[in-house]
Amino acid sequence: MWTRGRKIGMIVSLALVAGALGYLALGNFGENLVYFFTPSEVSAFSPDHYNKKVRVGGMVVKGSVKSRTETVGLTFALTDGAATIPVTFEGIPPDLFKEGQGAVVEGVWTPTKEFHSTMIMAKHSEDYMPIELKRAGIELPKKDLLQTLRP
Repeated sequence: MWTRGRKIGMIVSLALVAGALGYLALGNFGENLVYFFTPSEVSAFSPDHYNKKVRVGGMVVKGSVKSRTETVGLTFALTDGAATIPVTFEGIPPDLFKEGQGAVVEGVWTPTKEFHSTMIMAKHSEDYMPIELKRAGIELPKKDLLQTLRP
C-alpha cells in the first residue's frame, strides 16, 4: 500500500509541519511576553534604563491621586510596600482605576526620578460577594491585592 519513498516523504512532511508549528508557537511566545517591574526595581534603575518603555505594577497610594489642571491627566504615587514612585499620566484613566487598588502603568522612567505613563491597566478586586451578604453587612476577608499582581 505505502511504498518506501512515500513513507519517507510523509515522515519528512510531518516533521516539517511539526517543526514549523513548534517554531511559531514557541519562537514568538517569548517575544510577546510583557513583564512588569515593581516600584522598588524601578527606583533602583541605572541611567541605562532612563527613557525606555517599561511597565510597573503596584498599589495606588491612598490620597495621592491628583487631577492635572493644565492637561487631561493626573498624578499619583505607586508603591510595592518597600518603595514609592511618582507617576504622571496623560489621558483619561480607566473606570476601575482608584486609590488603594492595584494598577500596572506603562511608560518611561525619567532622569528626574518620575514615571511618565501613557497607559494604565487597573486591577479590579477579585472578591465577589452576593448582594444578599452585602446587604446583611457581612464582609469577606480581603486578599492582598499586591500579591495578585505578581506573575
